[in-house]
Amino acid sequence: MREFAFEQRLCVCLERAVDGVLARQLGGGVHSARRVLDVVLVEPGPAFDDRAAITERTIPHRAIESDVGRGRSRDWRGAFDLPAERAQGIVERAVDVGFFERDPPAGAEHVRRACRYPDGWFDRLVAVENKPDLGTPGDLETQLLKDVRLGLVDEVVLATASHVTRAHLNRIPEAVGVWRFDPETLERTVVREPRPLDVDAYGTEIVEEHPGWTEVHVATPTAKERARRRLAERAYGKGWRVDEFPGCARVRDEAVAGGGGLPHCEWKGRVVDPGNECDPDCPGFEEGESPSVDVSGERDRRTGWVAEPDGLASRQAGLDRFG
Repeated sequence: MREFAFEQRLCVCLERAVDGVLARQLGGGVHSARRVLDVVLVEPGPAFDDRAAITERTIPHRAIESDVGRGRSRDWRGAFDLPAERAQGIVERAVDVGFFERDPPAGAEHVRRACRYPDGWFDRLVAVENKPDLGTPGDLETQLLKDVRLGLVDEVVLATASHVTRAHLNRIPEAVGVWRFDPETLERTVVREPRPLDVDAYGTEIVEEHPGWTEVHVATPTAKERARRRLAERAYGKGWRVDEFPGCARVRDEAVAGGGGLPHCEWKGRVVDPGNECDPDCPGFEEGESPSVDVSGERDRRTGWVAEPDGLASRQAGLDRFG
C-alpha cells in the first residue's frame, strides 16, 4: 500500500481511538521548515473548548504574539516587529478568522483582539512517522534522531505495516515508539511505547546540510514553546482529510470503519491522493461530478473540532441596546 493511503487509514484509526485533533504533513521545525511531520496528534488541554469556539481555521501565530490586545484598540502598524506589508497580511487573516476586530471610530488602521487566546487549549503533541515498508527505510533513522534531539513534540512514534524485528528496533532511536498498523483491518499494535521527550529543555536542530559541514542551531525552551503553539494551531486548522474530491466519476468516498472522507479510485483499486494523482491526464479519468462528501462535517462529528463556531467577537457594553 502506498504511503498516502497508509497515512489516511492510520488517521481513521487514530481519530476513533484517541481524543484531540489530527493533521497531516506539517512543518516540524523551530528554525527551519525543512522537516515535515507525517501525522501530528494534538491532545486537548483544559481550554480546548474555548479554542474551538473562536474559529475552525488556524489563527496566525504572529497575530497571537503581536502587541494587539483586547482592551483599547491600537494602530496595527506599531504592533508588529515586521515589514508593514507582511504585518498587514497577518492582520487581514486575523480579522477574517475572527481573532482581531476592527475599530473604525478609533481609526481605519485600529484593531483589537476579539477574544482572549486560550493558552492551555492543547496538552501533548505526538508526531507519527509513517514507513509502511521497513525494507526500504531510506534515511528513517536519521530523521527520527533529529526529532528526538530537537524535542519539539512530547512523543515520537514510528508506524509501519512491516513485521518489526529486534534488528529493526536496534536501528530506531530508543525514545521512539513503534506501532505495527494493518491498513486493511485498521488494527494497531503497540510494539514499543515511546519515551517522553523533554520539551522544556534546549534542543538542537539541523538547519542546513552540505558536503563536509552541517549548520546546527540551538532551540531554546522559549523558541520551542512558540513553535509548539504554531504547530498545534496549524494542525487545528488543517486536519488530515483531503480538501476536496476530484471531478472524476470513478472516485468515491471510502467509508472505512465508519470514518468517511477517503478518496477511493475504482480504476486504480485504492485510495488516491487527488492533488498528485487525479487529473485528465490519468488513463482512468472519467469526467463527472465530484462525490458529495462533507469533509468538515466528518471532522466535526468525530472530534472536538467545531466546523462553524459562533466566534467570540466582543461587543462594547451597552451598544446592543441601540441595535
